[in-house]
Amino acid sequence: MQPVAASDTAAALASLALEPPKNGIVEVAGPESGQLDDFARKRLDAAGDERLVVTDTQARYFGAILNDKSLRPYGQPLLGRTHFADWLQQNASA
Repeated sequence: MQPVAASDTAAALASLALEPPKNGIVEVAGPESGQLDDFARKRLDAAGDERLVVTDTQARYFGAILNDKSLRPYGQPLLGRTHFADWLQQNASA
């Protein structure tokens, strides 16, 4: 997956709203990609949460089985600037 910070999503939307219509789909993504379970582990660690994240390659995500290309943007997405580690520092206690 390629998570994007809400503030980066809002900035992309505001920018797109001021441009002429794209007449297509514009994808927005974060600046780095990784596995969902790894992002979950990092989030829990940053919050001091000692729960164990167990990877289940057969688990379904809203009915779909994920692979290495799942939950990632296609083509040339607008990329946010906020890296996950920076987002964690700002939101660790949330």
